[in-house]
Amino acid sequence: MKKLIPIFTVLSILAVASYFLLFNDKSSNKEIDSFKFPEFSKTRSCSSMPKFLYKAGVKRPIIDLSQDHYTGIAFYYGKDFKKVLHQKNWERFEHLGTYTIDRNGNIYLTPNPFISIKPTTFNLQKAIYKMDSSSGKLERWLSIDEIKPTPTNPYGLISITYDCDNNSLYASAIDKSGYKGSRGRIYHINPKDKSYKEVIKNFDALTITILKAKNQKLLLAGSAIDNSLYAFNFKNNTIDPTPHKVLSLPSPELHIRKIKIVNKNTLKLEAIKFTYSLIAATDKKTRFIYIATYNPEKNSWSIKEAK
Repeated sequence: MKKLIPIFTVLSILAVASYFLLFNDKSSNKEIDSFKFPEFSKTRSCSSMPKFLYKAGVKRPIIDLSQDHYTGIAFYYGKDFKKVLHQKNWERFEHLGTYTIDRNGNIYLTPNPFISIKPTTFNLQKAIYKMDSSSGKLERWLSIDEIKPTPTNPYGLISITYDCDNNSLYASAIDKSGYKGSRGRIYHINPKDKSYKEVIKNFDALTITILKAKNQKLLLAGSAIDNSLYAFNFKNNTIDPTPHKVLSLPSPELHIRKIKIVNKNTLKLEAIKFTYSLIAATDKKTRFIYIATYNPEKNSWSIKEAK
């Protein structure tokens, strides 16, 4: 046992050092600022369901990326959602984490490393995948070669959202981040020619979504570094890269993984424990749901955990 003591000592020192390096980042230390959040409501999406689902008789499905029963993607439908549509060839790109749907019903998906690292893991994290609306064929649609996951951080592209206003995509990557702080990027992608450019640098967005208010448009982002929700302003359809911290979850160890606009001035936030490790990101026991309600008169939020 004495021989193990030096090992434990080294590991403890590394753990403490890693903690301070990881969280000593300008975004995680940023206080909630005086940014005036707009009043908002749930709006009708321009997205449409894929045409191949209608042909297959699938109506109002639930899209499942949980990996609980099927690798990749599955569609649950019918009474009590007991029927399922899943094709074996949808498993060829292994595990998927988030999706968005365009106005034509094409589904764009980002990958998710799952349980353990395989020889194919790092290459899979570099790509956005597309499920064709008409055929249902799933293909590797766009590969961003500058994304370089590693054994210490196997994540690459992690979230994606569709902008109805200009028929474009925004996707976030966190591959260069971890113990050296936030080095994430958010890309703006043109689906017509697959061109892309970085629009936000040095921000780790675990999830992103677009919120449209009456006279304002925001890109909301849940941080992989801290327990907060951030907002980026659009100006003339271009993103201002300055992050505004909007709210923080009650628990400092939780990170926002999903953002959903559910009602007037109300967000549904799904949070997980996240430390750039596979175990934390896939442990179902660490998933929590919060309802965040905005008070425009006080420019403040009330946050309650959903039971």
